[in-house]
Amino acid sequence: MRFADVIGNERVAQTLAAMADSGRVAHAMLLYENEGCGALPLALAYIQYLNCANPTGGDSCGKCLSCKQMEKLIHPDVHFVFPVNKGPKSSDDKPTSESYIKYWRELAVADPYFTESDLQKAIGIESKNGLIAVAEAKSIISKLSLTSVADGYKAVVFYLPEKMNQETANRLLKMVEEPPEKTIFLFITHAPEKVLQTIFSRCQSVRVLPLTKEEAELVKARKPEEDREEYNRFSDLFADLMNAIVSRNLMAALDCSEQMSALESREKQKAFCTFASECIRKIYMIQQNLPQIAQVSQEEQEFYSRMAACCGKSFCHRTVTNIEKVVAMIDRNVSSKILFCDLVNRMFLSL
Repeated sequence: MRFADVIGNERVAQTLAAMADSGRVAHAMLLYENEGCGALPLALAYIQYLNCANPTGGDSCGKCLSCKQMEKLIHPDVHFVFPVNKGPKSSDDKPTSESYIKYWRELAVADPYFTESDLQKAIGIESKNGLIAVAEAKSIISKLSLTSVADGYKAVVFYLPEKMNQETANRLLKMVEEPPEKTIFLFITHAPEKVLQTIFSRCQSVRVLPLTKEEAELVKARKPEEDREEYNRFSDLFADLMNAIVSRNLMAALDCSEQMSALESREKQKAFCTFASECIRKIYMIQQNLPQIAQVSQEEQEFYSRMAACCGKSFCHRTVTNIEKVVAMIDRNVSSKILFCDLVNRMFLSL
């Protein structure tokens, strides 16, 4: 992927290109974003630019062997780490990212703006929590001990380092702190506050900004039809829930809680929670007179403006906190019916 192919965040792209041009390449960088805002595309474009044989005008050429390999995510010196678990698509007892790399590549090439839920679906672990375990650290240390195949930069992309446990971080610490020559680590997180401090403190942090409304529409248009259908389904359910709450119709709101608990898997339930949190964030941003950050499409403008007028700012804060608690409880196998019923009741009483 070239910088020119990244939607939005032109200033971040320019900063990354300037770092590469100056030779001041950070050995560890943490890109943090709201999910789906382009941190992974930026990371891929940055690596491609660093290793391009003929960079021009602040971007990679897209034609040399290195660029062609990056387009397919098969560059021999670029490695990917992401949360995994046992699943039907891998027979490994202790799976690592390498166990699912085929599915990662297919997903990231088709849609580099994918969500965590998209990844779990792609690798077949929708009903499990993905983790970055210590076997991953051993694998990466082994790979980085080898000589660079293409005589450029070796790079490791860690997607969601907040899923890394302490033992894994301890194993990686020395490598991240003192990597081999021309080796870089790029960590992509949606929750920087959850990244272990031992990793966070050794990285140069880069904020990937939220997309504008127009940019968000362009990203949405890239999504496969199935993803757009899920977005529309979640959007309708969230709208029904909020309309029921602001109209003080408890029975209709509880019907929405039944629909939430009936979503086909725990991962779908968590995906809806993530979606709902993002929608509440949009309401809050409109309340703060920051519609450009809310990224609301034209057809959604009336709904979100009405919700912003009906809901207090404290409602937004409390609801996001309560949704985070629901996600944590889903991970502990607590009854989803009880969780979503309680969430809806709390939202109803908070307004």
